[in-house]
Amino acid sequence: MELDLAGAELKSVLNRLRRAQGQIAGVIRMIEEGRDCEEVVTQLAAASRALDRAGFAIIATGLQQCLTDIEDGRKDGEDPHAMRARLEKLFLSLA
Repeated sequence: MELDLAGAELKSVLNRLRRAQGQIAGVIRMIEEGRDCEEVVTQLAAASRALDRAGFAIIATGLQQCLTDIEDGRKDGEDPHAMRARLEKLFLSLA
């Protein structure tokens, strides 16, 4: 399944990823400069949260699209057990 992020969803994800990229560059610079451990960890935590939020946005959009695909599959005669197995596999991949 291809992920199709359109409009505002794509812009939001890309902004979060760019923010995380800048924060990671900042963490590297801080370590190279020998900055305080607490400052480094705080910045690293912010980068981690930005990545998590981008990932959650992608997952939410992907699940929404998957559900649409499943409904379309049902219309195309796909076996309900196969659809359930496919959805279960998707959820397990997120764990």
